[in-house]
Amino acid sequence: MARNGGAHVVAAILGLLALAPLVKLASGDGGHDYGMALKKSILYFEAQRSGTLPPDQRVTWRESSGLFDGKANGVDLVGGYYDAGDNVKFGLPMAFTVTMMSWSILEYGKQMASAGELEHAMGAVKWGTDYFIKAHPEPDVLYGEVGDGDTDHNCWQRPEDMTTSRQAFRIDPQNPGSDLAGETAASMAAASMIFRTTYPGYANLLLEHSKQLFQFADKYRGKYDSSITVARNYYGSVSGYGDELLWAAAWLFEATEDQFYLEYLATNGDALGGTGWSINQFGWDVKYPGVQVLAAKFLLQGRAGEHADALQRYRQNANFFVCSCVGKGAVNVPRTPGGVMYHQRWNNLQFVTSASFLLTVYADYATVTGRGAVRCPAGAAQPFEILAFVKSQVNYILGDNPRGTSYMVGYGLNYPRQVHHRGASIVSIKTDPSFVNCQEGYSSWYGKQAGNPNLLEGAIVGGPDEYDDFADERNNYEQTEAATYNGAPLLGVLARLAGACGGLDEYHQSVPEVAPSHENHTLRPSRHQHASEHLEIEQNVTRTWASKRRTYNRYSVTVTNKSRKTVRGLHLGISELNGRLWGLDKARYGYVPQKWLPALRPGGASGLGTCSRVLRRMYGSLDTSWSEA
Repeated sequence: MARNGGAHVVAAILGLLALAPLVKLASGDGGHDYGMALKKSILYFEAQRSGTLPPDQRVTWRESSGLFDGKANGVDLVGGYYDAGDNVKFGLPMAFTVTMMSWSILEYGKQMASAGELEHAMGAVKWGTDYFIKAHPEPDVLYGEVGDGDTDHNCWQRPEDMTTSRQAFRIDPQNPGSDLAGETAASMAAASMIFRTTYPGYANLLLEHSKQLFQFADKYRGKYDSSITVARNYYGSVSGYGDELLWAAAWLFEATEDQFYLEYLATNGDALGGTGWSINQFGWDVKYPGVQVLAAKFLLQGRAGEHADALQRYRQNANFFVCSCVGKGAVNVPRTPGGVMYHQRWNNLQFVTSASFLLTVYADYATVTGRGAVRCPAGAAQPFEILAFVKSQVNYILGDNPRGTSYMVGYGLNYPRQVHHRGASIVSIKTDPSFVNCQEGYSSWYGKQAGNPNLLEGAIVGGPDEYDDFADERNNYEQTEAATYNGAPLLGVLARLAGACGGLDEYHQSVPEVAPSHENHTLRPSRHQHASEHLEIEQNVTRTWASKRRTYNRYSVTVTNKSRKTVRGLHLGISELNGRLWGLDKARYGYVPQKWLPALRPGGASGLGTCSRVLRRMYGSLDTSWSEA
């Protein structure tokens, strides 16, 4: 935990802003900078890169690694992602990661673009799909793993120093893996859609690979961990391959509109479990809820055709998932006392982020198509209720929990410092190029009782247990290890939250009408200094739009501590404000930052974009102590 006045104090004091009647999802008591969280989440994937790093690599403590992957097998397998805190490239979770990143972009790419992160997100997808193209050298051959989890786990090394086995493992007609091939087909189909406009040749290439992989997966059926047995203890296919075959077919229909894939989805729903399985867990192994939400989307959009009855059965299972997650089902997902969904101790947050994404898109599908509430055993779940629940889960991850801990590394003040991650926990090779062998890594770095020397920014760790308890210890891998598939679904949710201004009317609450005024309320960039020049506040209009004969402004407000000391006890006032506030708590005199931002370090500053019809003036004062940094 950071000491009072320590670094990384984010001045999200910022939030002081009015909420327009059109913009309700961004409101509430979280006060989080979802745009900043989105930026960090995408940045994390650069820390997980394997292969030759590009000149624009932003995670500068990493260096190129795995440069001979595949050479012993006569194939180029350089690139891709390390799955978590180790140095193995596991194909199944990597493909799921890319699928979820692509889906996030497909649904909320406009919001990512508004946040300035779309190009980075697309780059993260392409880093994965470039590797999948290499890993699929023949129509019926797919390399599904590079490295060996057993030998890797006996070694604690930076990826740049790797001396462990880099053997590559593959599936083929004699050694099938329908789940692995199906998920990879899904990822390439989904990714093809995001490159269709900007990179059509590449999109067509991805689609061709996807179709071949789906045919391979369907024709030569079998579980991949029966062929790549070294994966069984790490990413065993418990759910089998039926869900991945349906998942791939759904994504190929979405990408091509080819009725063959829709018919496959409809006619194989019973045999492969899509219309039979009602389950409340979605992740790298179990895809059924994802298939069911996609099938429900096709139905809601009027694309089911003669298969409406079959897709309705998928939709019923999608409804089961939603009802179970929001607590209105016959069987509900348990929650911790702090309110987060709880499935298991080991890396529980992977299921929270993936469920949050499905809930978000399903609520949006229902709203856009005018279908409204989800019927649940314990009462209807309105789209705005579903989205409010999603927001509560995201806010929990970002620090609104009993411990006040952000489970996104680098976000907020109090986040895990001893993340279970080889590269982050050993001094950067750029700082100290001395070779670190397997045992030296364990003796000198793994057991070190100190924070990691490198910040794994944006990583979502495994998270707390069923009682909201969490131990920030490197050897506590169940809680402190992060994984790519934890963060991938969150990209879309964070983009949705960050871009809620001007979006759907999610909260059907009455908002006081703002009296018309002939005065021009458009704010020019302005700067106000108070408290003997110690505090500077700058507010700007970053976007203006009209809706229903009203003009709405999006504001960026930055509060900067210009002194040499740490600020505590900051009170902020706003005059002639119309609308609602978020990001601040009401105090006896004005407004104060929320609990997760107790202080503002010297030079500390941040900004937040939010929406209002009118924000005339903001001012600040310091009425309590100043302390040494």
